[in-house]
Amino acid sequence: MGTAELSCASLKALAEGLEVIAVVTQPDKPKGRHLKLLPTPVKVMAESLSIPVLQPSRARNEEFIEQLRALRPELIAVAAYGQILPAAILDLPPLGCLNVHTSLLPKYRGAAPIQWAILNGEEETGVTIMKMDVGLDTGAIVTQERTPIRPEDNAATLHDRLAEIGAELLVRTIPDYTGGKFLPQPQPAEGVSHAPKIKKEDGRIDWSKSAQWVWNRVRGLVPWPGAFTSMGGGEGQMLRIWEAQVVPGQGSPGEIMQAEKHGLVIACGEGAIRVVRLQREGGRQMTIQEFLAGHKLQPGDKLGAHAVAE
Repeated sequence: MGTAELSCASLKALAEGLEVIAVVTQPDKPKGRHLKLLPTPVKVMAESLSIPVLQPSRARNEEFIEQLRALRPELIAVAAYGQILPAAILDLPPLGCLNVHTSLLPKYRGAAPIQWAILNGEEETGVTIMKMDVGLDTGAIVTQERTPIRPEDNAATLHDRLAEIGAELLVRTIPDYTGGKFLPQPQPAEGVSHAPKIKKEDGRIDWSKSAQWVWNRVRGLVPWPGAFTSMGGGEGQMLRIWEAQVVPGQGSPGEIMQAEKHGLVIACGEGAIRVVRLQREGGRQMTIQEFLAGHKLQPGDKLGAHAVAE
C-alpha cells in the first residue's frame, strides 16, 4: 500500500524478490489547468509491472476491505500511503502490516519527518520498519537503519536516499521477520517528537532568526513550498530562495550586505547567508548573476516577509 513517489522504490524492490498480489493506492486526482485525472506514482509503476491495482476512496470502505480479505495476503507492506488504516486492515494479514517510516522512531512521528529533521538541524536520520498498530506511527520497531544528514542535503535529496534505504531495508527485513528471527520491540517512551504536515506558511523566512535557522529552512522545504521572502520588505514581490550558504556577517535582519555575481549576502539575527539561487514570483529559478542582471538590488536594501495564502 503506497501512493507517493517515496513508495515506488519499495514496490520495485518487493516485486523483484517477492510475490506482490496487489497494490493499493489513492484514487487518481485532477491536476493542472484542465483538471486532468492523473494516476499516483505507485499506480504507474504497478501497471508497468502488471500488478493489479486497487484504489479505494477510503481505506475504511467495507467493500474494499472485503476485496482485500478475498486476496488473503500474508503480509501487507505500507509506504507513504496517505491514509490511516483501520484495525480491520491491520489485523487482516496473519503477519500484520509493516510500514516504511522515514525517521528513527520514536522521533518524528507524522506526515513530514524528512522536512522536520532538516528544519530542526538534525545531523542524522534514518528509516524504521515498524509493525503497524492503530496509533499514529506508534507501532513496534522491527528494524532501523541510520544515515547522516549532510550539509549538501536538502529535503529532496534526503527523500530519494531514504526511499532507497527504506526499500533495501524492507526486503532484507521481511524474510527474517516472517521466519520469526525479528521480534518487534515497543518504541521507547522517551524521545518522542512529531512531524506535522508542512504548510505553505512554514516557508516564510524570519530574518530575525539565526543564519543556521534560515539555511535549514531553505534546505528543508525543497521542492515545496520553498523558503520565501519579499523584495522591498512588507508585501513586495515574493522571492523563493532555493540554495544558500551560511557566512560570517552582521547587520540589520533582512538587510542586503552584498549584491554581486557570486551571491547575495543577507544579514540574519545572528550571522548571514549567501543566496546563490533564487526565483522571483512567476519566474524561473536563476543564479544570482542572472537575477541581478534584471533586478537592481544593492547593499542597504531590505528583504521582508510575504504572506502566502493556504
